[in-house]
Amino acid sequence: MPPMTSPVLVPILGDQLSRNLSSLESLSPGEAVILMMEVWDEATYVKHHKQKIVLIFAAMRHFAEALRAEGWQVDYVALGDAQNTGSFTGEVARAVERHGASEVRVTEAGEWRVARAMDEWEGRLPCPVTICPDTRFIATHAEFREWAEGRKHLTMEYFYREMRRKTGLLMRADGKPEGGEWNYDADNREPPKDGLKAPPAPKFDPDEITREVIALVGERFADHFGDLEPFGWPVTREQALEAAEAFFARRLAKFGPYQDAMVAGEDDLYHSMLSTSINCGLLDPLELCERAEAEYREGRAPLNSVEGFIRQIIGWREYVRGFYWHAMPGLAEANALAAHRPLPEFFWTGETDMRCLADCIRTTREDAHAHHIQRLMVLGNFCLIAGIDPQAVADWYLVVYADAYEWVELPNVAGMILYADGGKLATKPYAASGNYINKMSDYCGDCRYKVSKKTGEDACPFNPLYWHFMDRNRGELESNHRIGRIYATWDRMGEAKRAEYLDSAEKFLDSLEPAREGWARN
Repeated sequence: MPPMTSPVLVPILGDQLSRNLSSLESLSPGEAVILMMEVWDEATYVKHHKQKIVLIFAAMRHFAEALRAEGWQVDYVALGDAQNTGSFTGEVARAVERHGASEVRVTEAGEWRVARAMDEWEGRLPCPVTICPDTRFIATHAEFREWAEGRKHLTMEYFYREMRRKTGLLMRADGKPEGGEWNYDADNREPPKDGLKAPPAPKFDPDEITREVIALVGERFADHFGDLEPFGWPVTREQALEAAEAFFARRLAKFGPYQDAMVAGEDDLYHSMLSTSINCGLLDPLELCERAEAEYREGRAPLNSVEGFIRQIIGWREYVRGFYWHAMPGLAEANALAAHRPLPEFFWTGETDMRCLADCIRTTREDAHAHHIQRLMVLGNFCLIAGIDPQAVADWYLVVYADAYEWVELPNVAGMILYADGGKLATKPYAASGNYINKMSDYCGDCRYKVSKKTGEDACPFNPLYWHFMDRNRGELESNHRIGRIYATWDRMGEAKRAEYLDSAEKFLDSLEPAREGWARN
């Protein structure tokens, strides 16, 4: 193909691996050069899990090959290229000069810091820069701002209903929700039955391209957290579609009832395991929701499972994206409960006698994944009631999970998990004692600690930590209508019992070894 005269340069980032990207609309292969970049800054601004880096780089390389097969000219800058500047801005500037670009056209960034860098391109480049909206999301930034205007609490449920109306998903012709209810969460809280197992999710053997990336990551990112192999994440759209079909055929029907269940060694149960493919662009969210709805319409999956799956995508996923842009940049520094304790070292090593935490950290280390209730009610709950610093917790979640980008991770951590935003996202802190974990998992039976014991050396640490959290945050939380009545229970215990809880919690907290430096950031 002869060189183009003044082509449009289209940078595509690692979470934009979608053929229907807005920056490609109205362009033909003869008009554009696509720029894809593996840059050091993005791989190391936090020290991402090894498998997360493999996933993104391997998916990028496969996507570049797919675009070339369609006739697009792709300028791919690999991490090891000698002239690689290590930053998006540096590589875009080099490519503009290299190709004599007439325009840079890019889909808006998903993360605040990258968006701020893009805002500077116009003044730094010798050609116009067009930043296109990311049309892969259902709600625009303007729509979320309009919905949030004047609301004290940005309750996801009401936003979700707007998304149902906008998409028509699970809606009847009369404008009512299918089944008469908007939300079937009450039907989706089954504890695990003995021996509960789910059909395994597909794993994909690395091809030559992915093996090259695995070798690269093993060499260049050896000090990053997590196991490098075995690696089995989908890295092409075809693989991601195969994973989606397996979920719809084998797991969706029971996803709803057991979405909050936890079983040691059963790392994903009936969860879809599709979030990595959705968040990097290999799968279209609305496409998946329509496919799930079809399973219900055709009688292959119950309404509570299908509604729960759809709510996670057009409800929660869309909501946290809108909330992120609405609350930034202050959300990154939020600490309404004045939590300042360092993250414990065992979050990186997994070396703890608390069986629930050890198992969740194990699957996180091995697979760069833990399902949402493990993240919220085990790992997150511990961080909340132990008073761990929100920035340290956010760094950890951003590092360790393959589906974690700041726009989705930070609202979940600062808002949902830690209540660090003071209740703008969540209507209450999701604090719980060991009873919740015992009900929803099989972790407690073989644990060194006794969930039935409330205080003392052998007591489940979640039990005294819960009351320690409630006591130290009484001024902030007592007026909360959803949990304020808990303080009447606390007061009825009597001074001696309260002191016993607080003493047990403080002894446990004093025993925690702070994480050494260098795990999350250099």
